[in-house]
Amino acid sequence: MMARELIATETIALSPGDALLVVDVQNDFLPGGALAVPCGDRVIPVINAYLHRFRLRGYPVFATRDWHPADHCSFLAEGGPWPPHCIANTGGAGFPTDLALPADLQPISKATARAPDSYSGFAGTDLADRLREAGVKRLFVAGLATDYCVLHTVCDALAEGFAVVLLVDAVRAVNARAHDGDAAIAEMTSRGAVSATSEQIPN
Repeated sequence: MMARELIATETIALSPGDALLVVDVQNDFLPGGALAVPCGDRVIPVINAYLHRFRLRGYPVFATRDWHPADHCSFLAEGGPWPPHCIANTGGAGFPTDLALPADLQPISKATARAPDSYSGFAGTDLADRLREAGVKRLFVAGLATDYCVLHTVCDALAEGFAVVLLVDAVRAVNARAHDGDAAIAEMTSRGAVSATSEQIPN
C-alpha cells in the first residue's frame, strides 16, 4: 500500500467510531526521566488539545503504559538495551501531572512480566477487545516514542483492522540512529496509516 499523507488543506472530521490513543507518555520518558525521549515533554500540550476535542464530543480515550517488573528483560542488567525505566508503582511509571487524561481512565499496562519485551500496546493486552467493545473503528494515535512503541502500536492496530491517523505533531522519537523517527513515520504510512496534525482536525 502506498504511503498516505494529508496535504495541508485536507481536514479530518472527527466522527462516531473514533478514539484517541495516547501511547506511553510517562515520566521516565520525559526530560529528566530514566529513559528520556528528546523533547518528549513537548507532546503534552498538543495531546491535551486533542484530549479536549475528543472529550468534548464524548469520544473514547485510551492510554497505554509500560509497567515493568524490576528485573524486566529489556533492562541493561538483564541483557537488554535500556536502562531500568517505568517500573510498576514507581513515580517514573506514572503519567505526568500536566497530562489531562480523564480521571476515570483505566490504563492499558504492557510488558508487565519479566519477559517477553513488548513495544506494542496490543501485545499481551486486552486493548483490541476494549476498542471493539467501545465501537471504535478509527484510532488517532499520539505519544512516545515514534520509533518504538508508537511504531509497533500503530502497525498492530492496522493489523487488527483499525484505521489509524498518526498525529505527527504529538509524537517524538528516540532517534538512536539519525532519522529513526522519520523512518518510522514512513513505515507506518506505507502500511496504511494517515499522518495529520492538529491544524487538519477541526475543533
